[in-house]
Amino acid sequence: MAKVSAVEKNKKRERLVKKHAAKRAALKAIIENRELPIEERFSAQLKLADMPRNGAKTRLRNRCAVSGRPRGYYRKLGMSRIALRELGNMGKVPGLVKSSW
Repeated sequence: MAKVSAVEKNKKRERLVKKHAAKRAALKAIIENRELPIEERFSAQLKLADMPRNGAKTRLRNRCAVSGRPRGYYRKLGMSRIALRELGNMGKVPGLVKSSW
């Protein structure tokens, strides 16, 4: 199991990303629009820099839904390799068959 504080910190970041997503997208659109005056684009860049850093999508970390483990994460299943193996051995993942050769 991962530290509870690390999992909660990531959940807080997820909430912040969702809260600030629209405003960040609007500011980025202004910054990337070359037809606008440079002063307006620069002020939008300053506003974006003033927003909380944890509101950026790149600050999120993929974590296992079962154990909270940040490494060995399978996106398709939303869990780590270790949790997948444990649930697979118990027969709780449909279609997963233990390999042996």
